[in-house]
Amino acid sequence: MTFEELKQKMDEAHYIYDETLATVLYVALELGRPLLIEGAAGVGKTEIAKVMAYALDRDLVRMQCYEGLDESKALYEWNYQKQLLSIQVNMNTQDKDALTKSLFSDDYLLERPLLQSIRSEKPVVLLVDEIDKADEEFEAFLLELLSEMQVSIPEVGTVKAKSIPFVVLTSNRARPLSEALRRRCAYLYIEYPDMEKELAILRAKLPHVDDRLCAQVALAVQKLRASETILKKPSIAETLDWAAALDALGIRELTPDALRQTAGFVLKNHEDIAALEDEDVVHCGACGGHHHG
Repeated sequence: MTFEELKQKMDEAHYIYDETLATVLYVALELGRPLLIEGAAGVGKTEIAKVMAYALDRDLVRMQCYEGLDESKALYEWNYQKQLLSIQVNMNTQDKDALTKSLFSDDYLLERPLLQSIRSEKPVVLLVDEIDKADEEFEAFLLELLSEMQVSIPEVGTVKAKSIPFVVLTSNRARPLSEALRRRCAYLYIEYPDMEKELAILRAKLPHVDDRLCAQVALAVQKLRASETILKKPSIAETLDWAAALDALGIRELTPDALRQTAGFVLKNHEDIAALEDEDVVHCGACGGHHHG
């Protein structure tokens, strides 16, 4: 895939990107490097993996990280119930060695995301979401897999990759990641979009929504994110939800009443919604229906 073909595919997916982002994606793909993307929650890190899966026409395999995640949840497990059933059925019909060997075959192996991604006949996009939520031991294990593209399963032996996935790791920076992991990866830091980009995203994803309303929503979201009293900053997904909700109600003007009626689509906790009363979010949003080209 050429650089221009990648950009064309991202355009087809209505993904708004800049030249830097497109360049990093292309070079990481060409060099076969994992891509580490950092940024606040809701800036669109996960969306990049989805767009790359579309652009490359690959399946997306997603592994959501969390505290306590271990190899058995990320790599593989044995189907114990099926093994027990097989033991009961075959107890008197096979010699023990043959039975034991059969129990640790592919028929009883439950692939988890990491093993699934390297055993796939066709290359996939592997999304390791929120790696900062997993502990350091798991991070070290993951680094070994990414470096060698093979894993060891005690009962089976070494499993080498049938195909090499394009790996995207995301982090909200809840904890520092190791230098070893950072060295292994290409790197992107994503910030919340500015007014121009947010409006472009709204136009691309919701082309049927009134342009003036989109401009008002984009400006209001910018103000909400800039406010020190808003604890949970609205994500790009929530911007889109909000605009869609206003449109569904037939609202064409973002008035204070319209904001109060639909605040639950852009703000997701009681404290933030209560803080709206003290914020001068809407007045400028409603009067500033800016059109940018």
